[in-house]
Amino acid sequence: MAISPTPPTPIGESPVFLDMLAHVSRLAPLDRPVLVVGERGTGKELVAARLAYLSARWDRPFVKLNCAALAESLLDSELFGHEAGAFTSATRRRAGRFELADGGTLFLDEIANAALAVQEKILRAIEYGSFERVGGNDTLGVDVRVIAATNADLPALAASGRFRADLLDRLAFDVVRLPPLRARSGDVALLAEHFATRMTAALGRDFFPGFAPSALAALEAHGWPGNVRELRNVVERSVCRMARPDRVLTEVVIDPFAVGEGGVPVAVAGAPPVVAGLAPAGGPAAGFGLHAALHALEGRMLAEALASTRFNQRQAAARLGLGYDQFRRRLAAHPELRGAARR
Repeated sequence: MAISPTPPTPIGESPVFLDMLAHVSRLAPLDRPVLVVGERGTGKELVAARLAYLSARWDRPFVKLNCAALAESLLDSELFGHEAGAFTSATRRRAGRFELADGGTLFLDEIANAALAVQEKILRAIEYGSFERVGGNDTLGVDVRVIAATNADLPALAASGRFRADLLDRLAFDVVRLPPLRARSGDVALLAEHFATRMTAALGRDFFPGFAPSALAALEAHGWPGNVRELRNVVERSVCRMARPDRVLTEVVIDPFAVGEGGVPVAVAGAPPVVAGLAPAGGPAAGFGLHAALHALEGRMLAEALASTRFNQRQAAARLGLGYDQFRRRLAAHPELRGAARR
């Protein structure tokens, strides 16, 4: 269970992401508990591993436990171990995660899901470095740095009595907040290229030819509620589905459940519909005046917004920063899009 000597490096160049990494670097050497807060898929475990690797405990065990995966009694046993005969299936003594992490770091994911009774024992283990195994009387001592993570609002839970306020105080020596992907300007393209290249290698292909501008625009326009994890799945799925791996990727499959007529799977985002009368994506057609070129550009943007939202006009308006009525007025100026808008 020792931490890898070279854990994966978080990828990103946006200012908000780099500020978060700088915070982690400053915090890592301090031998204090840390609370990592972020939406699902933002990389909380990766940040916890970085905190451990950059600390003086880098060569000691890095032990992980998801508190949401176990019932209260099992979580108690997993964290603190049990003696033989402590319960029906306890045929022998078993060390818990705190013992296994002695001298190193213990990462407790989804800490908000731990029952109050277990929270009390976690607090004692952090505060005094001591605990008893389930079914035991001997007090054991350990030296463990605890890093906890959650996507829940712990202060609100503490205020309502659903999370121990004293444990929150102890865990929150400092809080690392992971920015959601939608707030990381420019990082979607960087991460998408990384995941696509990695998936291309896994498939045994020679190279990844890149994303078409429309496909990249669809990725940039998506809200990414699942953050980096969702982006990785979308990119890897889309690379796997490429009909011509030697050509640029033109379609990204954001929703694998989306189907067309007859139950045929469809790409829910990608190249905008080809509409007669619009200039090609590379620029205005020959002979276009400025007014015509701007009109064509507006049409392409409307078409792409509609395609990337599965032709939901309210969502398309939001993608373009327009009100719904504004969007409808602009759409009315493009009769060539009326058929697509009704889909």
